[in-house]
Order: sequence, then structure tokens, then C-alpha cells
Amino acid sequence: MTAPILELRDVSYRYRRGALAVDGVSLSVAEGQSVGLVGESGSGKTTLLRLMLGLARPTAGEVLFDGAALRPATMRSFRASVQTVFQDPYSSLDPRQRIGAIVAEPLRSLGLARGAEAAGMVVASLASVGLPADTVGRYPHEFSGGQRQRIAIARATVCHPRLLLADEPVSALDVTTRIQVIDLLIELRASAGLAVLMVSHDLSAVAALCDDTVVLQGGTVVETGSTAELLRSPAQAYTRRLVDAVPRLPAE
Repeated sequence: MTAPILELRDVSYRYRRGALAVDGVSLSVAEGQSVGLVGESGSGKTTLLRLMLGLARPTAGEVLFDGAALRPATMRSFRASVQTVFQDPYSSLDPRQRIGAIVAEPLRSLGLARGAEAAGMVVASLASVGLPADTVGRYPHEFSGGQRQRIAIARATVCHPRLLLADEPVSALDVTTRIQVIDLLIELRASAGLAVLMVSHDLSAVAALCDDTVVLQGGTVVETGSTAELLRSPAQAYTRRLVDAVPRLPAE
């Protein structure tokens, strides 16, 4: 099996007041792999995402990038390789900046490109999510929620990362737009060999994109396996409740 890009080994995190947010969680994402991390609100998904991004340090266990512990000396390489798409496309884009500057931000902050080279990469990234070149001169308020999420994906992928962490990327969108954004992520995964970890409470969204799924309850992993198998035959009652919550059309 391909070595993981990002791996959590027996990770736990305890808040300052002593409450245990996650306990002994292990998961990994390898090159080209798509993994879903699912659970209800309060299950620990957001805490795990912060740990994966190096925004918090685990109380116990390890977060590994390319087999080595995250440390300040490797954070620039990590940021170029691991990018994030956030839940709300209305708050994740700076309303004061033009789209060109927003999408170019990773290139600028990581020192990867500037000037004409950066401008060309921005236009190419916007094209990859189905947006025209003149998008660069406009502001976020001129776009719909779905278009804003496409812009957020363009920003996350402009530096050609190896892994995309998608934090509830479609939960703020209407049903039709959700399908379009998920289809876009599927296309990017296929065309760019992008690995994806999708954090979600919605198994239907995860089922469309992810080969494997990790189920989180109360900060611990209660079930893991192929997404198709979990949907077909969940082993745990908690997973069954998540599966039963997936909307279905009534039988004719």
C-alpha cells in the first residue's frame, strides 16, 4: 500500500479544563485515496481537523506528514501539500479582495509564484473549477454560494496540493449545487490525482466521493471500512443511525 501523506496515530486531545475531545484516534490518507470522516455534531470531527492542520497539538499520540512528525521546519512543505476547503463559502472569502488576489493567496504566502506566473496559475485554477478568466477582477458578493465554493476550491488547489481536507464542503449549499460541487471534487481527484479527506455529518455526501469511511462517536472511532460496505451493512448501531438518516426517495 502507498505510504500515507497524513496519518494520525493513537491521537488524543484534552481541553484545558480536562474534557477529553478525542481519544486514541488513528486514521491515514494515502496518495490518491479518498476518506470520509463522519459523525454527529460534537463527535470530535472539528478537533481532529485542527490537529491534522497543525493548529493544535495532540495531548497524546502523533500527527505524521510523510512519515515524520509535524514540526515548524516542515510546515511550509506541509502547507503546500495539504490545503483546506471550509464549510461556509460566504465567510471563507475576504469580501474586500478581488477573486484574483484571493485565489493567489497560497502562492503568495508560500512563496511559490509571483507576477505573471502566479496570474497564469490563478486563471488555470479557476478554469479547472469551471470559472472564466474574467472572474479574477470581481468580488465575492457577485457570485452565488456554489460559485463561491468553486472559488474556494480553486484557492485550495492553485498550488497543486497532494491532499485536500474538505470540511463539510457542501452542507451550506442547496441540493443541486451540492451535487455539482461533489462532482467537481470527483473530477479534480481523477484529473490531478488529488487525495481527499472529507469531514461531514452527511453519509450521502461521503458516499458520492469517498472510497473509505471512518465513523467517529464521542471522540473515538467506532467503525471503519469501505464506504460501500458501511452503507450496505454497518456493524455498529451508531453507524446504522447515520445510514438511516440518509434521505431516500419513497418506493413506488
